[in-house]
Amino acid sequence: MKKPGWRELPIGGIITQPGTAKQFQTGDWRTKKPVLNEQKCTGCLFCWIWCPEPAIRRGTGKAVSFDLHYCKGCGICAVECPVHAITMVEEK
Repeated sequence: MKKPGWRELPIGGIITQPGTAKQFQTGDWRTKKPVLNEQKCTGCLFCWIWCPEPAIRRGTGKAVSFDLHYCKGCGICAVECPVHAITMVEEK
């Protein structure tokens, strides 16, 4: 099923049809995505604290992972990371 583009969304972004939340993933808005350098990550979870969405998950060991279905690419995680383990890259 093809997802509607931003021009097909209702004015104001209001979705009035019930049961359509799965069609509108917030990650679809993203133009950049976070990439983690696991060697630098200390596991402090500052990225998780500051993330406005439930997009950061605890990974293996100290590192975290990103749920790109929810990540909007705001870059707050990269800005708040004290060891600069997260960089934002263009979405392909």
